[in-house]
Amino acid sequence: MAKTGKPSLEDIARASGVSKMTVSRVLRGASGFSDDTRDKVMAEVKRLDYVPNRLAAAFGATGASTLVGVSVPRLTSVLFGQVLDGADRALSRMGFQTMIGSHHHSPQDEAHWLRSIFSWRPAGVILSGRQHTLEAVDLIKSAAVPIVEIWDLNTSPIDMSVGFSHFDSGYEMGQFLVQRGYRKIGYVGALAGVPSVGSRRLDGFKAALQAAAVPLSGAEIVHDNPGFYAGFYGLEVLLARHSGLDAVYFNNDEMAIGGIAYARANGITVPGDLGIAGWGGMEASSILPQRLTTTVVPATNIGTEAAKGLVARLRGEASTDVVVLATRLAPGETV
Repeated sequence: MAKTGKPSLEDIARASGVSKMTVSRVLRGASGFSDDTRDKVMAEVKRLDYVPNRLAAAFGATGASTLVGVSVPRLTSVLFGQVLDGADRALSRMGFQTMIGSHHHSPQDEAHWLRSIFSWRPAGVILSGRQHTLEAVDLIKSAAVPIVEIWDLNTSPIDMSVGFSHFDSGYEMGQFLVQRGYRKIGYVGALAGVPSVGSRRLDGFKAALQAAAVPLSGAEIVHDNPGFYAGFYGLEVLLARHSGLDAVYFNNDEMAIGGIAYARANGITVPGDLGIAGWGGMEASSILPQRLTTTVVPATNIGTEAAKGLVARLRGEASTDVVVLATRLAPGETV
């Protein structure tokens, strides 16, 4: 036992009959050992009441950092929760730990987070989005660690990019609604005045309508985060300002579900009186009486692929600078 009276990593290794490195890998959630070994080590951890030194655990036996910073716009987002889950699970399996932060759709907040995270000397960083301040770019270049930009695909990334085109996603839905015969189409969005990928989906959506000589008949972009109630009152305001709409495209599925709730509360049949389409393929849409027409996105897989690419770069293994993941338009019963 150490002089402090607290058990050390060496004590756990000695009691378990394994090496110190094996104990370290077990505690980091890495692989490369049997279930029996893991159980034996964890039994000694519990018996000796061992509390890991997280700061020391952030560095491997070679002194290399095992921390990976991951930044997303909002921690309350369902889809970004899936991205984080995919990244964290993959990184944990490969012996790395995540340090999670959010930038609230603000490039300035992202730069502030980067300055903080780089003080911990991370092995690499995963960033959601491709718009960065000059300060952030300078910090990234100075850090000289692998960087993965995720979510909105960047074909000319700082280092690596994993995602899909939000513009193309919106364009595809615009084409679909036109093909279904809709001509008086509106849009309900969120985060008014904030640079977000939702605006790029709207750009793609409008481009598809314009290509078919169908102008966007009205748009209501609320200041709130995208959510059920934002969709509810967003549709209320949109219909009050623009009469005769026959279809509405929403920023995401939660907003679309809110819109459906408003329609039903006011005697508007869906899709008889009004077609409704969402985006994201969120779980909540799967329990609706009618299947929501939406775009299914590979949120979890984005996190997984970003983690794998970053670690491959760290290990000097073959990696791809740009990874394009497919989305899928899922026709439902609401248009």
